[in-house]
Amino acid sequence: MTRREFELQFRNLYLPLGMYALRIVGDVEVAEDMVQEAFMKAWLAVESGSEIGYFRSYIYQIVRNECISYLRSRKETVGLDVVPEVDDDVVDTSVRDARIWRAVDELPERCREVFLLSKRDGLSNEEIAEELSISVKTVKNQMTKAFSRLREALSPHHKPFFLPFLFLG
Repeated sequence: MTRREFELQFRNLYLPLGMYALRIVGDVEVAEDMVQEAFMKAWLAVESGSEIGYFRSYIYQIVRNECISYLRSRKETVGLDVVPEVDDDVVDTSVRDARIWRAVDELPERCREVFLLSKRDGLSNEEIAEELSISVKTVKNQMTKAFSRLREALSPHHKPFFLPFLFLG
């Protein structure tokens, strides 16, 4: 694998891997650290001449192992059954979550703020209006705009979706 091929894999897989780790550990910073550590381990393997046949499977497995190590170090009482095996469904879910997250991130600032307060934080329209010092009608308009833009951004691969990663505690 060349440096260029590795960089392309990094660009394509970084956010989906982060979504995968986030679902398991529930902490954005920890998930991000795990993904960075996984890419460092993969790069060291590539540099040492190791032949990696299926890079995507390889890097997901590294992240999975990082998640398991993290949970063990925290002496989590949950079983390892919480950490899914890496299969096509797990990869597809993390890729979908990454696409949704990118679409949310591309919303206009106020629209994104209203959307996240509603969907991630569970605030009512009235609570959002009070928090942001705007009218309830403006909140409703921003939510309509957000859903419209998200539908448009995700339409090439449009499937019904919900935003599971926004509800992590």
